[in-house]
Amino acid sequence: MLMPKRTKWRKQMKGRNRGKAFNGHKIEFGDIAIKAVEAGRIDSRQIEAARITMTRKINRMGKTWIRVFPDKPLTAKPLETRMGKGKGPVDRWVMNIKPGRIIFEMAGVDEALSREALTLAIHKMPFKCKIVALKDTNELY
Repeated sequence: MLMPKRTKWRKQMKGRNRGKAFNGHKIEFGDIAIKAVEAGRIDSRQIEAARITMTRKINRMGKTWIRVFPDKPLTAKPLETRMGKGKGPVDRWVMNIKPGRIIFEMAGVDEALSREALTLAIHKMPFKCKIVALKDTNELY
């Protein structure tokens, strides 16, 4: 699973996830991609599950790019623990996703098969997404 090798700080605050994506909102590498329609938070396990379903569907032909990386630690306290005694240990790694962000890209596969693979990957996402192609206009949202 994806996680940073090392970070400057062990724990971070949650922060706010507002606005639209102005970084990573265009298709850069592939021909067809998954774009987020609403804001959310993607987990390293969800990225891995989507990647596996895509590569299995296209029978490892073509190439896929993962355009997101979970570098934000989310902490959780153990179950049935009393309040207080500080923040819990790091539970998982996530990335905040803003509307318009490209999550996966694909190239080298015919469009019908790549749309099927990307549709399967969209079902693994915790927020609404859509499929955008390079031949279409590269609109912001």
